[in-house]
Amino acid sequence: MGAATAFWLTKMAPGLKVLVVERDPSYARAATALSVASVRQQFSDPTNVKISRFGVDFIRNFAERLGPAGEVASLGLKENGYLFLTTDPAQKPVMEELAAMQRACGAATEVWTPAQVGARFPWIETSDLAAGSFGPRDEGWFDNMGLLAGFRNAARAQGARFEKAEAVGLAVNAGRVTGVEIAGRGLVSCGAVVNAAGTRGAQVLRWAGLDLPVEPRKRTVFVIDAPNARHPDGPLLIDRAFYMRPEQGHWITATVPDSDSACDPDDFEPDLHLFEEAIWEPLYARCPGFDAVKVVRHWVGHYDYNTLDQNAILGPHPALPNLYLLNGFSGHGLQQSPALGRGTAEHILNGGWQSLDLSELSYDRVQAGRPIVERAIV
Repeated sequence: MGAATAFWLTKMAPGLKVLVVERDPSYARAATALSVASVRQQFSDPTNVKISRFGVDFIRNFAERLGPAGEVASLGLKENGYLFLTTDPAQKPVMEELAAMQRACGAATEVWTPAQVGARFPWIETSDLAAGSFGPRDEGWFDNMGLLAGFRNAARAQGARFEKAEAVGLAVNAGRVTGVEIAGRGLVSCGAVVNAAGTRGAQVLRWAGLDLPVEPRKRTVFVIDAPNARHPDGPLLIDRAFYMRPEQGHWITATVPDSDSACDPDDFEPDLHLFEEAIWEPLYARCPGFDAVKVVRHWVGHYDYNTLDQNAILGPHPALPNLYLLNGFSGHGLQQSPALGRGTAEHILNGGWQSLDLSELSYDRVQAGRPIVERAIV
């Protein structure tokens, strides 16, 4: 998010002084690096669909959008689609309603009968299904670090400065942020500040005595070998208890733990029991070819989880109008970064949303306790 915003700011306003402060430019524990790097159109809120419509086009045409300065030829978008499954007959009309809305926004979502799911993916057990929702294009996965590198390279070429340093405080005067305290350097004055601190976003707000309903939540991702289930054309499949997708001859799978709660932002201890206790049985029931599986590796990433509604919190904070929020993406940040970086830059430069109306994602709804109910959270 920070690199995307820097790219758009320097593209829209050549000569603007933009500083990106990064505590760890290796990104070893950044949500970007540890993401499963997916993009989809299947959201239940139209604003999220429109964000993803721009995002997938930008990802597909990344080299063209950034130009040679991005130094990334392609993000290798693999459009295998998302497949949401349900065993509840009452969910089929909901899927159909959402698919109609998504298509009206330009997506290609289709709602399938169990027979159609089985015809397309015969390795999926369909006897208990009520329906499936599938995106035949504009959904899949891509190179996460290529996206970050391209934004950084292009932003630098346009004049942005990226510095390895740690922000430790905010200077506030007369209802505005006047500077950011940098460890070992002192106060850096500013005209505007963008909080793109990921799982530490709430910490940044606390420097100004403000609250943000965003916390780190841990996700353990397993890479498994399933020799009887080689399906490289498989979708990103979302079932009741897990999701999974193919990855270079193996599969990636994960679940949301029953005890899902806030964790320390430095806690990267894997919950290894989740594969045996929560994933493997429903996975085998849904896909019988997974009768022989082996976990070959795993990793842990964090969501910057918005406890209000698991949707982004964007735009200026009402108490500090030159402090801009880019927080709480709850696992959707990577795919949303092209549109939200652009939107934030437009708001900073023009005083309001321009290309996309993102006002429903503003902090106002947090103050009002008015969540956006997103029925397609993954």
